Amino acid sequence: MSLRARLLITAVVLVAVGLFAANVATYRAVSSVLLHRIDEQLGEALRPVAADLGGELGLGPRQGRADLGVPFGLYGKVCNASGASVFSKLYGLPGQASPTLSLPSGLPGSDTEPNAPGRTFTVRATGGTASRYRVLAYPILGGGTLVVAIPLSEMSATLHQLLGVEAVVSIVVLLLVGGLAFWFVRLGLRPLEGMGETAGAIAAGDLTRRVEPSGGRTEIGKLGASLNAMLAQIETAFEERRASEERLRQFVADASHELRTPLTSIRGYSELFRRGADVRPEDLAKAMRRIEDEAGHMGVLVDDLLLLARLDQGRPLARADVDLGRVAEDAVEAARAIEPSRPIDLRMEGRTTVVGDEGRLRQVASNLLDNARVHTPAGTAVHVRVRPDGEGVLLRVED
Repeated sequence: MSLRARLLITAVVLVAVGLFAANVATYRAVSSVLLHRIDEQLGEALRPVAADLGGELGLGPRQGRADLGVPFGLYGKVCNASGASVFSKLYGLPGQASPTLSLPSGLPGSDTEPNAPGRTFTVRATGGTASRYRVLAYPILGGGTLVVAIPLSEMSATLHQLLGVEAVVSIVVLLLVGGLAFWFVRLGLRPLEGMGETAGAIAAGDLTRRVEPSGGRTEIGKLGASLNAMLAQIETAFEERRASEERLRQFVADASHELRTPLTSIRGYSELFRRGADVRPEDLAKAMRRIEDEAGHMGVLVDDLLLLARLDQGRPLARADVDLGRVAEDAVEAARAIEPSRPIDLRMEGRTTVVGDEGRLRQVASNLLDNARVHTPAGTAVHVRVRPDGEGVLLRVED
């Protein structure tokens, strides 16, 4: 079941429970008020009915209902001490049947309750205008009971009408509450629907999307702000990942290019050794030293690859005094070993020491000479110059 349906059902059920409780309380309150009013009418009718029934029994003057002022349909009855009916009278239409009341035993003034005070109660009846009567039983001096009863038909009709009104009002209120609850829930959940659409777009790859609303004091606003903060972190993480992958691809490409240069140098010195450097001690020592240097250069590149695999970043630059002239001299010797037929001259002027990463500077010098060798016709002269340039040193390779 959806959240909208659960909220709507909860709201309607709560209102229905509240209406039911209010209707029950109203019904009981109205019933109590009406019953209290009938009891007052019974008390007011007790004396005139007693006088009228006394006249009927020859104990006083007789009076009509109009003279008594009692409610229409009132029923009076005199019982002896044993509870048997002595005389009864209905104050209603002529010829109207009198009710038969289901009176309990032990009425006030009876043999079993001679000193009991008067009391009111409700009884069932047959043969009259109502199925229930409100009764006031009052003891008679010398023994016996005076019973005065009023039918509860009007009270029942009023209560039934009240039930009908409460039912109609409750249904109307529930329909209105259901409609308003549906509208408010839909309005309240609309930001969540927007968040769902944004989440779908983000899942599709658009990490620049953000949810709305964000911020504010509402729960949805706070949720939107938290989601936007999380999305910003995710976007940053993906950007860092893309940058890392790009850095990895670039490093692999650079490493492939730079590994080719020392490999070519090693191959050139090996060729020099094969052509007779082994019989010339000076050339042999130089070839071995250069092979060792180029192997060290390759080791640095391999170390960079290993470090990148472990830390996902390039090796930091070292900072130490480096003789750039010596670096250029080694690069020139390596290039001459690779291609002995190409004229390469080196000229150094003044100070050639700089602060930098010797391994990286050797990579730069080797790449420059390798580019000059690869991208120019065979036999083209290459000129290498090293000279001071302000606070630094300039290395220039020209063809």
